[in-house]
Amino acid sequence: MSTIDFNKNNDGLIPAIIQDAATNVVLMLGYMNEEAYKKTLEEKKVTFYSRTKQRLWTKGEASKNYLFVEHISIDCDNDTLLIKARPAGPTCHTGADTCFNEINAPKPTEFINTLEQIIADRKANPDDKSYTASLFKKGINKVAQKVGEEAVETVIEAMDNNDELFLNESADLLFHYLVLLQAKGFTLKDIVRVLETRH
Repeated sequence: MSTIDFNKNNDGLIPAIIQDAATNVVLMLGYMNEEAYKKTLEEKKVTFYSRTKQRLWTKGEASKNYLFVEHISIDCDNDTLLIKARPAGPTCHTGADTCFNEINAPKPTEFINTLEQIIADRKANPDDKSYTASLFKKGINKVAQKVGEEAVETVIEAMDNNDELFLNESADLLFHYLVLLQAKGFTLKDIVRVLETRH
């Protein structure tokens, strides 16, 4: 792992960009000295050096809206940190989700990415209790058949007026399609690339 250069600037401080580990939204920017960095590592809560208070300051020490550390990266010049964290509430003192007044909410595609990772894990590490693993075990023909069945059921519900059933069948279709892609050794990114070439 790279060594952080706290002496690059005369004040011994380096910028730390805080990003939501789940949504990838940038929450705030703060500064750390070596002591703040060590405390962050030890307590797994983001701690800065406050230039206005002239002391260490753990984000959330008053509001309890802590930033719980998930991962820390050091940039190529060894003088900036990227910290992925889980916020316990709004990050900004104004009550906004971020200090840039942006809404911090997951995008629908982010859960799809998570689901793809889970499906890939079920394929690589099969579990007898897993429905997904059982599909992979039955082979590509069974997985493809399930996609066909779910597609037909989605079409049938599309011609009816029950939105809940339509959405549930659509979810089933998408899930089984993701399983089929994994079974064939692909992901949605491969499909997106094809769509991009057609655009």
